Amino acid sequence: MGSYIAVIVVSVIVVAMVIILSLVTLSKGYGYKHKIDPLPDEEEKKDNDRDNENRKEEKK
Repeated sequence: MGSYIAVIVVSVIVVAMVIILSLVTLSKGYGYKHKIDPLPDEEEKKDNDRDNENRKEEKK
């Protein structure tokens, strides 16, 4: 009877550790700031906007 209780206690401890580690991993994953490359169209638009601003400054 005592061995059943020991197995249950160890099992509960292992399950609790797995749950805690899963939650820690998830929270770190959601906290990570993902960086992505801009789309080619967006990058081209930024370049065009920058060129237009430079031309306006040259005219002044």
